[in-house]
Amino acid sequence: MKLYVQLAWRNLWRNKRRTLIAVSSVFFAVFFSVVMRSMQKGSYDYMIYTSVSTFTGYVQVHGKEFWDKRSLDQSMTIEPSIVQQFREIPHVTAVVPRLESFSLISYGSATKVASVVGIDPEHEDQMTNLKSKLTSGTYLADTSQGILLAEGLAKVLKVSIGDSIVLYGQGFQGATAAALMPVTGIVKFNLPNLNTSLIYISLPTAQWLFSAPDRITSLSFMIDNIRHLKSATRNISALTDSRYEVMTWDKMMPELVQYIEADNSSGIIMLLILYVVIGFGIFATVMMLTNERIREYGVLISVGMKKARLIFVTILETIFISFMGVISGSIASLPIIFYYIKNPIVLTGKTAEVMLSFGFEPILPFNISAGMFLEQIYTVLIIALFSAIYPYVFIQKLKPVKALRG
Repeated sequence: MKLYVQLAWRNLWRNKRRTLIAVSSVFFAVFFSVVMRSMQKGSYDYMIYTSVSTFTGYVQVHGKEFWDKRSLDQSMTIEPSIVQQFREIPHVTAVVPRLESFSLISYGSATKVASVVGIDPEHEDQMTNLKSKLTSGTYLADTSQGILLAEGLAKVLKVSIGDSIVLYGQGFQGATAAALMPVTGIVKFNLPNLNTSLIYISLPTAQWLFSAPDRITSLSFMIDNIRHLKSATRNISALTDSRYEVMTWDKMMPELVQYIEADNSSGIIMLLILYVVIGFGIFATVMMLTNERIREYGVLISVGMKKARLIFVTILETIFISFMGVISGSIASLPIIFYYIKNPIVLTGKTAEVMLSFGFEPILPFNISAGMFLEQIYTVLIIALFSAIYPYVFIQKLKPVKALRG
């Protein structure tokens, strides 16, 4: 085996220019495909994380039919001991209770419909980093009687810290929900649709306002890595009964899943184009290596070398070229990927406006995983093996006498 490896390696460098050209074609295709894939996967992970950390969580437990009806009548009660068991599930990093509803809010002559969210301030901050979004005023406490108002909503109502606004809506089982509450803090969201529609109040205050003592509409779960989603969901489901519904982020946000799938399909098409470039580069090199060495093959077969061994050496040459291109292309892509992981590309102009309209910050983050590089190795290896069919057929049909005359 060692002899065949040495023969294949030496054969490659008998014509350095040809070998380097072949390796370069693989190198650039792998380089661009890894960088492109890193950007795509980074964008998908960012979209998912932004969406789940802003509101839904990776997993959510809520009352039956609440997700479809969004009514306080489908709210639920959960024993504190069960909530504590949820927090002890492996890979669960936060369990966030909420009581959500809608209400008319008004100040002076300005009136608007807003989403009112009753939160546990400490656990909410673990999931959404809400405290860091505070631009003025003070953050909520468990006993707070005031509200946190989104900055865009504050501008619409023309209110500031200390002003009191009227909330009027419907509570649990048709009860009237009305209160005059002071603005104790203003928070700013980068996403326009959130920045003009959210009000936060403490959970006990929300339960009092909506006449829903000890009730919540949902428990949102954050996990340390999306790879642990299935196991965490199984453990969460094991602690719930038929009164509750357990939903994962992809069921709650099918539009995001569809967008990712559509964008991923276009990315795969681009990858296929790059792989075609790789394939032609490898195949062209294999053809040159084979056709330029007809006489050499004839001599080797004449002195007793079996065709199977000669084919094996040729296949090794093809694999060496492929892997030199894959390894060098992967290594060259690492500095670019690591740089953009730390410094995401900031989008501007109309592209940024489109991203904001979809509810995402206008940036292109990158990501890195072993799978991206393994994909290149597997794909290029398959291409190399397919390219090796040509020398296999050529050598099998080769007549030594005819080859020596050539």
